[in-house]
Amino acid sequence: MKNKVILITGGSSGIGKACAFAFGRAGAKVAFSGRNMQALEQTSQELTAAGIDNLPIQADVSVQEQCERMVQETIAKYGSMDVLINNAGISMRALFQDVDLDVLKQVMDINFWGTVYTTKYALPYIQNAKGSIIGISSVAGYRGLPARTGYSASKFAMHGFLETLRTELLYSGVHVLLACPGFTASNIRNTALAADGRQQGETPRDEQEMMSAEEVADRILKATIKRKRDLIMTTQGKMAVWVNKLLPGLADKLVYNVMAKEKDSPLKK
Repeated sequence: MKNKVILITGGSSGIGKACAFAFGRAGAKVAFSGRNMQALEQTSQELTAAGIDNLPIQADVSVQEQCERMVQETIAKYGSMDVLINNAGISMRALFQDVDLDVLKQVMDINFWGTVYTTKYALPYIQNAKGSIIGISSVAGYRGLPARTGYSASKFAMHGFLETLRTELLYSGVHVLLACPGFTASNIRNTALAADGRQQGETPRDEQEMMSAEEVADRILKATIKRKRDLIMTTQGKMAVWVNKLLPGLADKLVYNVMAKEKDSPLKK
């Protein structure tokens, strides 16, 4: 990663921020985006203190024009782009029968369309560098999770988009990676949207028992260097994918039971 240029969406917290440090410590120059300017500036100061060349960019990935500007600001500063990490994401938790449809639209706009917009404008530079396009997805992109219709749909859409793009670019030298961390300690559950669109505020899971964002970032870095195709990081995640393929009826029951045990779950136990 020495002197490679990385663009990370949603790079001021969680997995995105951990990736900024992991790739930066490996020698990369890191551009990263987010909506909160204060969080961007704080992360930039921390990266600078660690000796990492960085560029914070305030942008909302759900807005097409801002994604174009984000890419152009990166190119204006560094002149090229080697790796795009589509990390910006939001979750939700509510039964479909109860959820405001605007919640699903907001989740899709950020998780799916944000990936599409940013990839569209970054692609010519990634092609020129024969670099990598990475989607930070979820096991929810392989197996639908109850009370997460919008989140699962957005990740299934991301998978379909990047798998198709990978095939189109098969002989171009461009690497496409789908990384699925499983449950990771981050703020995504705190900021997840409830049925009415308000932030959930409190995580329904024990964050202490989860994989750390730093461990996820290290695995993504290694998978990028090795140009791996897929990365499913937890045993639970791998089991969910394989059981869903081989015994889908059993998977329905197992997934329901696991999600029903969450604190304040809307599912009947």
